[in-house]
Amino acid sequence: MSAILEVKNITKVFPKVVANDNVNLTVEKGEIHAILGENGAGKSTLMNIIYGLYKPDSGQLIFDGEELNLSGPHEAIEKGIGMVHQHFMLIPVLTVAENIVLGAEPKGITYDREKANELIREISKKYHLEIDPEAKVKDLSVGLQQRVEILKAFYRKAKLLILDEPTAMLTPQETEKLFEIMRGLVKQGMSIIFISHKLEEVLEISDRVTVMRRGKTVGTLNTKETNEQELANLMVGREVVLRIEKSEYKPGDVVLSVKNLNVVDQQNVPKVKDVSFDIHEGEIFGLAGIDGNGQLELVEAIMGLRPKKSGNILFYRKDVTNFTTRQLYREGISYIPQDRQADGLVLDFTIAENLILREYKDPTYSRYGVIQYKKVYENAERKVKEFDVRPPEYMLKARGLSGGNQQKVILAREVGYNPKLLIAVQPTRGMDVGAIEYIHKRLLELRDKGAAVFLISLELEEIMALSDRIGVIYNGQLMDILDGKTATREQIGMLMAGSRFDKTTLEAR
Repeated sequence: MSAILEVKNITKVFPKVVANDNVNLTVEKGEIHAILGENGAGKSTLMNIIYGLYKPDSGQLIFDGEELNLSGPHEAIEKGIGMVHQHFMLIPVLTVAENIVLGAEPKGITYDREKANELIREISKKYHLEIDPEAKVKDLSVGLQQRVEILKAFYRKAKLLILDEPTAMLTPQETEKLFEIMRGLVKQGMSIIFISHKLEEVLEISDRVTVMRRGKTVGTLNTKETNEQELANLMVGREVVLRIEKSEYKPGDVVLSVKNLNVVDQQNVPKVKDVSFDIHEGEIFGLAGIDGNGQLELVEAIMGLRPKKSGNILFYRKDVTNFTTRQLYREGISYIPQDRQADGLVLDFTIAENLILREYKDPTYSRYGVIQYKKVYENAERKVKEFDVRPPEYMLKARGLSGGNQQKVILAREVGYNPKLLIAVQPTRGMDVGAIEYIHKRLLELRDKGAAVFLISLELEEIMALSDRIGVIYNGQLMDILDGKTATREQIGMLMAGSRFDKTTLEAR
């Protein structure tokens, strides 16, 4: 095999951070090459350099035998490098074809709709990426939207495709379909860089894997010759415990009781339908379901962020149905939101300021309306160290942190108050094995101290590994509640798809 891409001694330095430190990488023609690393390991920086978004401070990029000195993504695209970002770059109100050809329309200024549709049909057929070119993007599933992004790259004649966390928002079925597509593309000569935090996916789909740690490449291995444990240890630089060990389940008093809750959206469409469940002290109650089936509306209603149509919410038998979010915080409830950037942090505030967002009015941090920054910084120094936030510079703006470290800031704030109930929505989304291990450990510590944890996750493995009981939601309805010890993937999968099964093994709610 000959190389399609060679990265030689690439270095990129940002203020106080060496993001890439003498990085080397070779991607062969016709291979799927995985890049593994913790959040902040330098993966995104390296991909942004390859795609022309950043210029390296030193080093060489050689693509298809030619040295590159990219001035921007447009030049990378012209050379044959395509990238599908984790968060898609699509315009929802436009059609599939319009999104794909945007900026490179057939016939130039006078847009030929029929010609564009015909071209997209040809390309989708060639690469076995069947899709309706006339469909509006807003009407497509996440998996199909991703297919549009891949077709955008092929329309521009990509020879190397970079997939950044491509399975982060996909269902297990959509992930399998993506892997089928990737295998088919490689057979046609395409080269793929696959960035993922999921070790089992890397082992399933890649030919070789390069591991990055703290800005450096620490090794490239043939996938067939390695395993999850070796990769995890290389990523983190120590022995990682992949198997979750839980103490015996000893539920205590009922902490949260949701009774016959109904929630509608702004168009009065039902999103949560007559949902009832209890969560106990010393319990992790997991909620499984495909994204968009009412999880977000349920949690926001509980947290006072969305109005309820009917039903009641009790906290230690106290009716908190109409409490504000601030009142719920004062009762002892903490909340890790789904979107850490939009709802969990103020990105232009420092880490120190984000760590007191809940308590900035507390006399500890505020006197006569003036923030006591000495106390704020003392708190930040302690929590940054305790929760291993990297880089450990509490005066940095939250915007400058990797996703995993942003999540650690939220965790430090919410868990740091020793809550009676923690509501955690996708707490490990897009995170690496080291950060996931750390967060799981924290959730289990809360449980073992007698707190209640309400875990909402799209990761079935996470739900099954951590939960003492598992609720499954479909189309706004709580289909059933299963015993975490005996529940199977097949049972949960059927319920997630809206099918019920024999309930003789189920406990009463």
